[in-house]
Amino acid sequence: MAAYLNDRVLDNGLSVLDTEANVLHYCSSLPTDYATTLTASLGSKTGLSVGSPAARSPSGRKVTVAAVTNGAATANGTITHYALVDSVNSRLLAAQTVAVSKVVNNG
Repeated sequence: MAAYLNDRVLDNGLSVLDTEANVLHYCSSLPTDYATTLTASLGSKTGLSVGSPAARSPSGRKVTVAAVTNGAATANGTITHYALVDSVNSRLLAAQTVAVSKVVNNG
């Protein structure tokens, strides 16, 4: 028997990203909680634009984070992951490997 979850179930989980994620960190490793996000952070971007839950192709649900064009590095290193956090409540909400790693320098 195949598993089934209604879009409403999936959307309510994804809505947390839309309503609570307020900082995107560029990380040198995959964080596992809020503290390791801060340790691995090479920089961050506030004022995120996270879209509402929508259909993903070919199946599933997604939210889209607008491209970051003006983030600043606060340390030297290679960005290999990103992390979306709720800094108000010190929560790591989502983390993932970036498609292409990038070397950054402080500033």
